[in-house]
Amino acid sequence: MATRGRKPKPTALKVLGGNPGKRPLNEKEPQPEKKAPRCPSWLEPEAKKEWKRMAKTLETIGVLTQVDKAAFAGYCQAYARWKEAEEFLSKHGTIFKTPSGYIQQVPQVSIAQTYLKVMKDFCSEFGLTPAARTRIQVDSAEGQEDDPMEAILKVMK
Repeated sequence: MATRGRKPKPTALKVLGGNPGKRPLNEKEPQPEKKAPRCPSWLEPEAKKEWKRMAKTLETIGVLTQVDKAAFAGYCQAYARWKEAEEFLSKHGTIFKTPSGYIQQVPQVSIAQTYLKVMKDFCSEFGLTPAARTRIQVDSAEGQEDDPMEAILKVMK
């Protein structure tokens, strides 16, 4: 049975966004290690490139963890398939004439649209859309660790 209402925002994204609703944060939310998982060997080559391009950044801001492997692999694979369909469309166009003379859309148009929607869903999960980023505030410079007590005090604000 499906749950009702809007899906909850991960606490990590709420903290990065400054908890604008000022609602209590989930103190019992699982806290997996904030380390990017290894890239799966079965990903398509283009998906592996996207993994390498995005994983370190997401790990740095604390959004990508060891348990996010499947979700992030899904995003990367959708990206690779979307890109493949878009490259086909750029090369061959979006329509063709059937043997009976009708004009039809090539299947890659709907393939590209489908994978773009899948990517968008995964992007919002990881804070990768412009709208999701407007809710995130990153204080520390890359490579610098905040004092653990400072992090606790920020959450309690």
